[in-house]
Amino acid sequence: MTSAPLLYVCVRPQQGAAAAEYESFRAATRFEPGMIAQHDLVREPLPHDVFDRFSGILVGGSPFNVADPESTKTDAQRRLEADLARIAEAALERRTAALFTCYGIGVVTRVLGGTVSRAYPEDTGPVTIELTPDAATDPVFGGLARRFAALTAHKEGSESLPPGATLLATNEGCPVQAYRAGDRLYATQFHPEPTAKAFTERMAVYRDDGYFAASDFDTIAARVHAASLTEPVRLLRAFAKTFAPV
Repeated sequence: MTSAPLLYVCVRPQQGAAAAEYESFRAATRFEPGMIAQHDLVREPLPHDVFDRFSGILVGGSPFNVADPESTKTDAQRRLEADLARIAEAALERRTAALFTCYGIGVVTRVLGGTVSRAYPEDTGPVTIELTPDAATDPVFGGLARRFAALTAHKEGSESLPPGATLLATNEGCPVQAYRAGDRLYATQFHPEPTAKAFTERMAVYRDDGYFAASDFDTIAARVHAASLTEPVRLLRAFAKTFAPV
């Protein structure tokens, strides 16, 4: 086994944004530097022994969209999505645990036989998340407040809860906000890891990528900084404590 119990998988082409996202995950889990390994899946295929080496895998967000026509995807994106599907399947088989965030929930939904579409986008910034009754007994979500603020920025979503999954969180704008499949595979539409500062820095990287009007940057950033973001990071700590205790 590696000395790092968790692996952060980068699926962002922008290396600066990926480095900041890794640090957000590390800080949120309260792990020391080096206790979360990292792998750049955009540039390197998934190692063959990854499921033997890590007890938990954290998949970050990406500007890619699962619902885009296959003909428009690059070879790198298609290979990346196939490797993400391998992670999801390994978690379903209990060979590791995995938490997919934002873009990654679309990959998991497809693995489970569900549909991802552009019908459920959410604006950049804070939204209200509501936990379902099933979340109360979940080892990762069970300690969270029933309603809390989280940060989103996405152009697609799951059309409905995929077969075999347990809905854990929802809201009006995007009803499938989080779910569990089996007992080791989790997916969230919202971003659980960034602080307000980290999120606005990420907004600056993607301000011309169609998530929001660039002229609205300051207004959205103010809303982000005004939000109370206590619960999403608690979710990450619970995942780490449950599946990668140190």
